[in-house]
Amino acid sequence: MSPLLDAGWPLLLGALVFGYALGSIPFGLIFTKVAGLGDVRAIGSGNIGATNVLRTGRKGLAAATLLGDALKGTAAVLIAGLWGEEPALAAGLGAFLGHLFPVWLGFKGGKGVATFIGILIALSPPTLLAFAAIWLGLAFALKYSSLAALAASAATPLVLWALGHGPVAALFLVLGLLLWWKHAPNIRRLAAGTEGRIGQKG
Repeated sequence: MSPLLDAGWPLLLGALVFGYALGSIPFGLIFTKVAGLGDVRAIGSGNIGATNVLRTGRKGLAAATLLGDALKGTAAVLIAGLWGEEPALAAGLGAFLGHLFPVWLGFKGGKGVATFIGILIALSPPTLLAFAAIWLGLAFALKYSSLAALAASAATPLVLWALGHGPVAALFLVLGLLLWWKHAPNIRRLAAGTEGRIGQKG
């Protein structure tokens, strides 16, 4: 039997659904509406994540969005992890899917970078250092949040595998592929030289 099935299907399914419920909370949309800024999906890239919230000019709201989107992934994994590693992994996958495809928003959610980070915090804090180094280096040098996130997410499964965390590496390979897929428009804009830079409004 696969190690992922050791916990039993009911527990894994429950962890997946629990993670999805937490992950589907759209903090960026909630915070900008409460602040009286309207629907963040109407500006910039149309995304509900922190980078697009930053385009409103409200750095505090962007930081709050980043924190909320990250911590919902962390919370899902840590709570489900009380029942073992397999439920923790299932909850992490659920949280990521919830953020990308929230039922409340017609399954049109964010691109997953902050939630990816939050799940990584819970499952492998040392690997977060590698992710942060790559992301910060590229973000500060080139001012492209999307490019920095793509590079860091691609490196994450490799770092986890090198550290001997096979099941976690497999999860982040899946999360990374989903993240790249959600960033397809950004990749096209990067290639065309039209991608928005960090801090750019509109």
